[in-house]
Amino acid sequence: MEHIKPMQISIDIESATPLFSQLVMQIKQAVQDEKVKPGDQLPSIRQLAYDLDMNNKTVAKAYRLLERDSVIVAKGYRGTFIHPEAQANCTIDLNKWVRKELTNTIQSFRQAGVTDSEIRIAFADVLNQSTGV
Repeated sequence: MEHIKPMQISIDIESATPLFSQLVMQIKQAVQDEKVKPGDQLPSIRQLAYDLDMNNKTVAKAYRLLERDSVIVAKGYRGTFIHPEAQANCTIDLNKWVRKELTNTIQSFRQAGVTDSEIRIAFADVLNQSTGV
């Protein structure tokens, strides 16, 4: 059985930063600081939620985002591990990229004379259509 590496994670429930985001940032920081290394096993969602006194769904969301970013890799019943390329993947910030792309697109719309209200309505319509709502 693989050894589960302990991490110092401190969640601030008073912070404006969502709990799942705090967890994502701290795990990425632990990877960058080499406190956890590729192949190290992380606690299960249930165990980490218990240890941090958090909801399982909050930890699961953080793990999903970390897996999406290839910082961790879930190996089914065997557990969740630090991804082999985690160090490089920690620097990828999809939220920053999305904001940049949206900023550029909104600037283009405004230059064409589209109002903010029209942009909001169109954005909501497109988002709802793409999610099947």
